Amino acid sequence: MDNKVIVDTIWVLITAKMVFFMNLGFAAVESGFARSKNCVNILSKNFVVFAVSSLGFLILGWGLMFGDGNGLVGLKGLFFAGGLDNSPAVGEAYRGVYSAISWTGVPFWAKFFFQLVFCGTAATIVSGAVAERIKYVSFIIFSFVMAMLIYPIIGHWVWGGGWLSKLGALDFAGSTVVHSVGGWAALAGVAILGPRIGKYDNGRIRAIPGHNLSLATIGAFVLWFGWFGFNPGSTMCADPIAISHVAVTTNMAAAMGILSATLTSWLLLGKPDLGMTLNGCLAGLVAITAPCAFVSVGCSLLIGFIAGGLVVLAVMMFDRLRLDDPVGALSVHLVNGIFGTLCVGLFAKDKIAGIATGNGLFYGGGFTLLKAQLITVVSVGAFVLVIAAVTWIVLKATIGIRVSREEEIRGLDIGEHGNEAYAGFQIFTTE
Repeated sequence: MDNKVIVDTIWVLITAKMVFFMNLGFAAVESGFARSKNCVNILSKNFVVFAVSSLGFLILGWGLMFGDGNGLVGLKGLFFAGGLDNSPAVGEAYRGVYSAISWTGVPFWAKFFFQLVFCGTAATIVSGAVAERIKYVSFIIFSFVMAMLIYPIIGHWVWGGGWLSKLGALDFAGSTVVHSVGGWAALAGVAILGPRIGKYDNGRIRAIPGHNLSLATIGAFVLWFGWFGFNPGSTMCADPIAISHVAVTTNMAAAMGILSATLTSWLLLGKPDLGMTLNGCLAGLVAITAPCAFVSVGCSLLIGFIAGGLVVLAVMMFDRLRLDDPVGALSVHLVNGIFGTLCVGLFAKDKIAGIATGNGLFYGGGFTLLKAQLITVVSVGAFVLVIAAVTWIVLKATIGIRVSREEEIRGLDIGEHGNEAYAGFQIFTTE
């Protein structure tokens, strides 16, 4: 076997394992931002969702995403990754869009595993937004639908040679395919599920603090680390120039997202809120995910700075709209997934990191690329919202999607799992 193929395969698998490790980050962030009485439930959902995604993506998702078909969906080798000759479709799609990347024939199952961990990420985004009141079984079923149908179809449109890729849309590592897909699905769930008891009492927005910001901070660090697999790994080969550039743009956007969110929350809320700081980091990472290979390091600083401010404003906006999102998933993944997708059309430069692409608006490229990115945002949002809403409504009408009022007040840990995260611990106060 060619040495470059070996090196590329090792690179793809290492970065895929880093993305898999992000499941721990999501579990820690979400459980830390939730109340202690729901900690077991959130940890269990984040543990199970990757198992569900693994099975769903193998059964049908890969075939829909990368099987030879038409502009809308893959049609051949649909079940259990049945057509190994689906694999070159991945290489051709990358060659067609990222023309300077040398596709070297990474083995089929290495590609499958890399795409699988991205699928699992999209599914787990939903978990935090619907936390503290969703039925466990309903979430599991919805996750199957995400892994087998919703995520793969959008993936085919953009990464599998589908109609958006032919239109010229670019999404290097998934601001749309992963993050906004998860965000749109979460938005449908939040709207249909309704807010937590007591969140919006008497027309007022009541803060419901998370129980463990130490855990949330650890989770954010894990996610920041995992993103160095998420974005640089999306080169799908060990191209030294490309992976180095992508690593730096990724980090700079995260750094500026942290500082911007901290400053924005300080100005608007009177204090530098740690939760906003953590989400500022994630917002910067989400926003840079689509354009990380196409923009300069300087532009990555600007993208991160805007993303950090956006996430704070979005959290406040969703609260005013009475859309209860305990962890800020909509603000991080949906709002900044959209923003990151548009940033390609605004800031992409020709021949960044050795990757050839059309210029963005501010670099003399006109509106062509920006138009493709706008069409991507609108079409993906419309499709995911409709399919996700139908799925949630069907679940609500059949098995139900929300726990009882009594169970929600007592906590989902006891009601859904018969466990406590901190069994035996008591809080003593001296007054």
